[in-house]
Amino acid sequence: MELAQVRLLVTDFAGCYRFYSEVLGLKPQSGAAEGPYEKFSPVTGSAGIALQDRTVMAGILGELGEVVTGHRSLVVLRVDDLDTYCEQIVSRGATLLHGPAPMTERMRVAHLKDPEGNLVELQEWLLMLG
Repeated sequence: MELAQVRLLVTDFAGCYRFYSEVLGLKPQSGAAEGPYEKFSPVTGSAGIALQDRTVMAGILGELGEVVTGHRSLVVLRVDDLDTYCEQIVSRGATLLHGPAPMTERMRVAHLKDPEGNLVELQEWLLMLG
């Protein structure tokens, strides 16, 4: 078994597409900026994040409500230089909620939200720095 992706169900597909591609700098698989589906990948690694229009899945399952409340997901991305990456994404429109700051003695983090309110945690692993 292999984890193929984490898929986020969104209502503002275009806004989320822009956030993951232009702000966070992940590579879209097909360029389907209007949806209803797109997978994004970092430059390295095999894991991916996908967006799917919420109404498509609601039509399939018949049970997803229109209003989502509370935090229902946390996307975690590891970066080599947290400070530099945060400076870059803020210059491209991101708003940091927290950090960069130590989370543990082994890791520094920063947090932000995508246009749908999904939490994104950026991690810098201090053990990797030697």
